[in-house]
Amino acid sequence: MCCSGFLKIMMFIFNGCIFLAGAAILGVGVWVKVDSGSLLGILENVDVPSGLSQLLNVSYMLIAVGAVLLIIGFLGCCGAMRESRCMLLTFFSIVLIIFLIEVAGAVVLLVFQGLADQLLLSLEEEVRDSIKTDFGKSESLTSLWNATMEGLKCCGYMNYTDFEDSPYTTAHGGDVYPPTCCNATITDGICNGRKAHLSV
Repeated sequence: MCCSGFLKIMMFIFNGCIFLAGAAILGVGVWVKVDSGSLLGILENVDVPSGLSQLLNVSYMLIAVGAVLLIIGFLGCCGAMRESRCMLLTFFSIVLIIFLIEVAGAVVLLVFQGLADQLLLSLEEEVRDSIKTDFGKSESLTSLWNATMEGLKCCGYMNYTDFEDSPYTTAHGGDVYPPTCCNATITDGICNGRKAHLSV
């Protein structure tokens, strides 16, 4: 009797966490859909390969995943607390289907790993080319990259060398990089190549 009560409480807690995670993912999906201008702003100046054009539909995927997690969490919580055989059977059926989809996805990923690597490499080249041609010239791209680098505490796509020969470095004398490329605790003053290299 004690063991079944413990299992019921644990099932309620874990499925409550799944329910809350589903609500959060659903909220992010709705936010991305409503504020899709931010995502479009990132991809605006990049010649996106045809396979990556589906990134614009990320909000639909988040909404779907969030809704499924909400349903799973609800069925698990209510099924455990009410000891409803129908709810628990539905819960376990959905979990089994998701597990099978994950296994199939892993197999597909292993089979098409070369294609995924090629797609990510072409994206990297396009983003770095965009930085070299438009950072410092396009106000929207510059402010978007500055906000991204500030928020993620990073420098460019790979490192400070992404900004070499960009309009930003050219306008500042050739050896000046964005301030986020230099670690403020190590260096001070204008961020040049030597300080940026020390900060890597």
